[in-house]
Amino acid sequence: MSVRKRRTLRNWVPLITVRVEGGEAWRELLMWMAPAFTAPSSELFAQLITAWVLLPGRHTITRMWRVIEPETRRAHDAYHRFVRCGRWGLPGFWHLLAQVVVAAACPTGVVQLIVDDTVAKKTGRKISGAGIFRDAVRSTRNKVVYAWGLNIVLLVVPLHAPWGGEPIGLPVNLRLYRKNSGKTHLDLVAEMVQEVAEWFPDREFHLCGDGAYAPLAGRDLPRTHVTSRLRRDAALYELPAPRRKGQKGRPAKKGTRLPALAQIAAALSPVEWTQTQVTVRGTVRQLLLYSRQVLWYDVLRDRPVLLVIVRDPAGVQPDDYFFTTDLADTAVQVASRYGDRWSVEDSFRNAKQCLGLEDPQTRKGNGPERAVALAFWTYAAVWVWYIRVHGTERTWAMLPWYSHKRTPSFPDALAALRRDLWRHRISAGSPRQPVQAKTQDMLLEVLATAA
Repeated sequence: MSVRKRRTLRNWVPLITVRVEGGEAWRELLMWMAPAFTAPSSELFAQLITAWVLLPGRHTITRMWRVIEPETRRAHDAYHRFVRCGRWGLPGFWHLLAQVVVAAACPTGVVQLIVDDTVAKKTGRKISGAGIFRDAVRSTRNKVVYAWGLNIVLLVVPLHAPWGGEPIGLPVNLRLYRKNSGKTHLDLVAEMVQEVAEWFPDREFHLCGDGAYAPLAGRDLPRTHVTSRLRRDAALYELPAPRRKGQKGRPAKKGTRLPALAQIAAALSPVEWTQTQVTVRGTVRQLLLYSRQVLWYDVLRDRPVLLVIVRDPAGVQPDDYFFTTDLADTAVQVASRYGDRWSVEDSFRNAKQCLGLEDPQTRKGNGPERAVALAFWTYAAVWVWYIRVHGTERTWAMLPWYSHKRTPSFPDALAALRRDLWRHRISAGSPRQPVQAKTQDMLLEVLATAA
């Protein structure tokens, strides 16, 4: 790696903690990514991403091209080639973004990771990597809905924002699941965790995912513990009894088979439950918790896990069953960590609804996967920029129907960035006599909040 590319977490920390003007902070974020590209591609990247932020409506490349300043923009096919076959690779691209995200979310201690997958719907049959997949959003318990598109496996780091509330899932790595490729979703997640561990050789990690990713606990992930939901029919066992002095034969690998999880929960007496406060998605809740060490022999063999049963004291929600491979964790930590997993769902929703994740009409080669990566990079960059520039400032205070609102949404952060970028562009291109303040403010507000 060249000297130009030797950027570390320490290099980025001042860029997170020091408050600066909005336009300067955005330019620093774009410049930070320059080592991932050649010099011409770096310019195309900066122009395309800025247009991605400013553009309302559908985010096709040709529509974004119209937002780029006419004096500096290239021919429209240059941006198509940049996405489809430009001289840049996704590993280096994600490495640079991961340094920014980890510095903002968890500069010290264990790095929390969350994984999940989603379908980015597409039209057209000849799209590289596309297939027919289950649509989790429209499917129900009694009806499965399928959709044609890209199956995206995303790894995020949860960031607890200074204003509190639900954590924000900032993407740090991504894979495109391709049918008949020989790799499962679990294989792709293991690859991503391996990459992140290589990027941060001095850190430990804790991976959280829903029940589909529970078997990752049996993979040899480097310096990584796993928290997930247990199958209700999981075959659990007692820990093996201590070997007696003089006992013959090989040591036992597992103890007595335990009943089903629902039967374990039903047999617990009231004194065995612990009622405590748990922070779930930024909200403090009263929950009943029970925990014990067990063996999930089919997945982890003789490595014990901590089983945690969570019960709603009001009896409205059904019992939940979780586990973690980190035996030093408490039941409160396990329940709270799994609750934070929802932040990745917010990342999917915001990238699709606000950034047009599914819109770019690139079909061949690496184009579809790269377009998705650029959309998720924009999502993470907007949040990092907003926290650095505005912190706990209420950027939505001018809206009277938000009088009780205390935390910003992603559209609020996106609107704040648009205001700064449009203000700079309008001021730079205006005559010496300034535009009337009321007119300019109204124009900026319309541009910032356009859907």
